[in-house]
Amino acid sequence: MSKEQTIASVEPLHVGQFLFVKIVTNHGVVGWGEGGVWGHIEAAATSVKRFAEYLVGKPAFCIEHHWNVMHRFSYFQGLAINAAISAIDIALWDIKGKVLGVPIYELLGGACRTKARVYGHIYEKTIEGVLAECKRKMDLGYTAFGHINPFLDEGNDEVYFKTHVKKMQDAAENVHKMRAVVGEKVDLLIELHRRLTPAEAVTFSNMIKVDTPMFVEDPIRPESADAIARVADRIAVPIATGERFFTIYEFQALLSRQALEYVRVDVAVCGGITGAKKVAAMAEAHNCQLVPHNPLSPVGLAACLQVAAAIPNFAIQEYATGFEAGVFSSTTRHLGSDIVDYVPEVVDGFVGIPSRPGLGVQVLDNAQEIRPPFVQPIQMRPHKDGFVVDQ
Repeated sequence: MSKEQTIASVEPLHVGQFLFVKIVTNHGVVGWGEGGVWGHIEAAATSVKRFAEYLVGKPAFCIEHHWNVMHRFSYFQGLAINAAISAIDIALWDIKGKVLGVPIYELLGGACRTKARVYGHIYEKTIEGVLAECKRKMDLGYTAFGHINPFLDEGNDEVYFKTHVKKMQDAAENVHKMRAVVGEKVDLLIELHRRLTPAEAVTFSNMIKVDTPMFVEDPIRPESADAIARVADRIAVPIATGERFFTIYEFQALLSRQALEYVRVDVAVCGGITGAKKVAAMAEAHNCQLVPHNPLSPVGLAACLQVAAAIPNFAIQEYATGFEAGVFSSTTRHLGSDIVDYVPEVVDGFVGIPSRPGLGVQVLDNAQEIRPPFVQPIQMRPHKDGFVVDQ
């Protein structure tokens, strides 16, 4: 495979709730990538097709050059466009690793580690369900739980209202119950999923300090760096955020404001492996840790793990055990395990870094038959006053 690899085709594939990109070179080498905007797959797929007009016929190895062209050629960016760029970038890294016969992390400076600590998801509508799922996942060897929501994953069909005091006290009590069940064996990565106001985030986070959560994730909506910094300055628990950021500059805005300690870069949204490495370097310069976001398939997981292997400031990796068809329910297997040829298995809270050439994971030929395209319905939970609830 020493001959020059040029890009012969770029194809978006809507498989279940996932958007994959398949790139094939003139010598038949196939690269796989994944884009992370599960709510707008059609828009991202259209962007992939648009970028294909530029990419076909170009050298497959010029990843940084292509990354910059796709970002810079017009004035317009956004989550759907940058998810397309991310998926393409991951697929190009997959090709380069396969052609050179090495895992991607070898192309990023080599391995800092051979295993990555992971956290499993907890999706439940009741605190009793949360505690039962904690016990089940402890038996499976997990040492950390994320998407563990003290406000609970109630359905969009339930009208919501609680007084401020009850909203705060119920959720804080739920965290106390979680800690009582898991003890010191498990870290709690408390998911708030942007549902609080800054005032609520300050009150609640300080109420759970006694339970020593590893962090609170997305305590408020992510649009205002100043608001997140205001919360960070007033609470005693570290903040993790960034999963909705689609440029490196959004991370720079938070890091410069000392607004977070754990950087939740989404490799499938923020520019792929190329973008994630840039974010990791910025975070390292600020002594912040990376917690890559991946509520996606094992393709997205593999991309995250290749980055995790090659950076010194990796903390823990999201391992998606739930969210089938966009529904908040817990499972034991990684989301999308049935459409790929390999999924790293959890052993004592860790997974091995895939070491096959490229990503180390391939999408099955019949993936679309196994999981026909799924479109997320547009809906939100209603508030009692007639507005909507972020959750």
